[in-house]
Amino acid sequence: MAEAKPLEIRRVVTGHDADGKAVIVDDKMMDNVIVMPSGHSGALMWVADPDDAHVNGPVDQDEDRAYRKLPGIAPPAGGHVFRILQLAPGKSAFMHRTNTIDYAIVLQGACVMKLDGDEEVAMNAGDVMVQRGTWHGWENRGDEPCRLAFILISSEAPEKYLHMEDGTP
Repeated sequence: MAEAKPLEIRRVVTGHDADGKAVIVDDKMMDNVIVMPSGHSGALMWVADPDDAHVNGPVDQDEDRAYRKLPGIAPPAGGHVFRILQLAPGKSAFMHRTNTIDYAIVLQGACVMKLDGDEEVAMNAGDVMVQRGTWHGWENRGDEPCRLAFILISSEAPEKYLHMEDGTP
């Protein structure tokens, strides 16, 4: 199995100059990548509150939405997050659930998304998933890292679900 290198990801952010012209306001390799105890690595790309799409103003270290501290995986109530995750080969799935609609896009490699019981689905580069507040976890059973993009949008909790005692990270 290939040794997984930590995630390296470039983020480009657009905006407007003083005259209203569309410009690039930030273009850099992200330095907020974390390596989790599982061996997977990830980086927050953007986060927004319900009333703040943040299309105006600078994108400097103090205002950059990628450096905002969140209490867990989920976005702020009514908001959204955009993150990139790189699954290391051979690591077990971290099972969890959030009150969100998640758009998941496999960018590179292959993985399996596990659900309750023995249910799972294989995902390959180019596949997309709409994950609706379910108990789930991602697992890379291959030999190479698998890179995914996630957009999590705050939503209500499911009316009924197992694992209620496990909480929402």
